[in-house]
Amino acid sequence: MRTFGKWLGRILLALVLAATVVGVWKRDEIRRLMAVNSLFSEDKIVFNFSNMNAAFLTADLPRGDGQTSDLRHGAEFVLPSGAGDWITERAVTSLLVMQGGEIRYEEYFLGTGPDDRRISWSIAKSYLSALFGILLDEGAIASLDDPVVKYAPKLKGSAYETATIRNVLNMASGVTFDEDYLDYNSDINRMGRVVALGGELDDFAASLKDSFATPGETWQYVSIDTHVIGMVIRGATGRSVAELMAEKIIAPLGLEQDGYYITDGAGVAFVLGGLNFTTRDYARFGQMILQNGRYGGQQIVHADWIAQSTAPSAPTAPGKIGYGFQWWIPVGAHEGEFMGRGVYGQYLYLDQSRDVLIVTTGADRKFREKGVNRANIEMFRKIAQSL
Repeated sequence: MRTFGKWLGRILLALVLAATVVGVWKRDEIRRLMAVNSLFSEDKIVFNFSNMNAAFLTADLPRGDGQTSDLRHGAEFVLPSGAGDWITERAVTSLLVMQGGEIRYEEYFLGTGPDDRRISWSIAKSYLSALFGILLDEGAIASLDDPVVKYAPKLKGSAYETATIRNVLNMASGVTFDEDYLDYNSDINRMGRVVALGGELDDFAASLKDSFATPGETWQYVSIDTHVIGMVIRGATGRSVAELMAEKIIAPLGLEQDGYYITDGAGVAFVLGGLNFTTRDYARFGQMILQNGRYGGQQIVHADWIAQSTAPSAPTAPGKIGYGFQWWIPVGAHEGEFMGRGVYGQYLYLDQSRDVLIVTTGADRKFREKGVNRANIEMFRKIAQSL
């Protein structure tokens, strides 16, 4: 019995030691997985959205050596009636309103401040669209109607094999992808765990084999389509998206602070939702788009691309919200009215006819409830019309 006890004790000790070794070895992966599981918790979401680099692998987006571009302040603006309740109900963390290139309103809420680098979520898609337009204009990519596998051969044999670049820009790839954030086993949440555990999103995209429609036939919001755009960019240029973004868009804007991308385990930028900037620096990008790609006396993105990418070219259902090349077009939009939008209340709302830009960040855990997005757009329109 004593021998058995020694033997059992040695086994238990070995198991404890093994568990300790594995725990140390996988410590970062475990920490990131735990961060994902609590990322949207009510008591942590505001803090987490300002500190994504504490939980995930990242790549810097240096602002460059240029001077910070000036964001002038114009006449003080009082928000229209109902805006205060809307800010509270929608858990808005920052609101910045610009008109004519001047800040008319800027405020921060729920303990956040102007130096917080907030997560963009899907506003990052609109940034990638602008970068893609630059590369297309430079000739790095020949045509929107090229198949994606021309530049991303790893996707051969996947559901993307017959999709064109235009299809993925339009979110009309036809690839089956479950974007239900509330379902633990949905594709979007499985993808999140790939990032958290240091996996590779290229492999994840290549693993998708099923389609629900012929490419170009039907619109359905599929976030992994944006990762495929990133694969095309990397394949066409031989450079990382982070390096290209910093050089061609970030540096010319004269940001106040460096930004950063969340990355996967291979250091590949999480281009579909992983940008992190201050609210003012989001505004600098938005102002450049508002001004048809021109900023600080420089044409950063060709004006033709701004017009093309923000037009409702995707095959969305009649009477529903429109979509361009990674930009949204609200129902009933007038010319020059469009937006970038991210989950949990991140928006870049642009009204070129009124020369108005509205930037919001948020931590709205009820963002998916019926009517929320429509109410947000109504508030943006009310603000724009009140200026």
